[in-house]
Amino acid sequence: MSLREVLIDELRDLYSAENQLVKSLPKVVKAVESTELKQILTQHLEQTKEHVTRLRTAFEHLGKKPTGKHCKGMEGAIDEVKEALEEDEEGALYDAGIIGAAARVEHYEIAGYSVAILIANTLGETEIAGLLKQTLAEEQNAGKLVMSTAKGILKQAYAAEGDDKKVPEKKAKDAKEKKSEADSVKDESEAAQEINQPAEQSVEEVPAKKSSSKKK
Repeated sequence: MSLREVLIDELRDLYSAENQLVKSLPKVVKAVESTELKQILTQHLEQTKEHVTRLRTAFEHLGKKPTGKHCKGMEGAIDEVKEALEEDEEGALYDAGIIGAAARVEHYEIAGYSVAILIANTLGETEIAGLLKQTLAEEQNAGKLVMSTAKGILKQAYAAEGDDKKVPEKKAKDAKEKKSEADSVKDESEAAQEINQPAEQSVEEVPAKKSSSKKK
């Protein structure tokens, strides 16, 4: 694989990510209760549509089609947003749960565009790099706005709990929550092998990865 092919692969990943967001953001905008956060996300939705257009322009410059790869990273990030939307909370506390997931989405995009810009500049693709820089600046600004709004929302959520903060009643976990908990225990167990920290669960030995010779 050449460096140019790596760039195309990265851009297709971003193109898929942006298209997934165009489809998912309206649901988030409708769900959040903070007027300020709703405005920020609405504005970013319009920007995201423009991001798709810029990526199409980049592919036209490269003479390649933009489709061909599904971004699993963004799919996972959006799944976290969906989980936050399903929480049985209200008001600022509900929005507080969404903010963390939304911030992770922005940071994922910032990382992707930063790498793509670096590759484009290395290849001398200054026009493509310029397009990507415009989007990166908008992603960074969106991330800052979300975090700035988060401060007020978190204070409201904490204040809404009142001085007499009661321990919430334990609810029966559904199948999805039980699987998530089991996966979390598995993550800890497997990581314990590397950091020499005892885990609560017995650790299964991870088989060594077979080396494969690449054809030149």
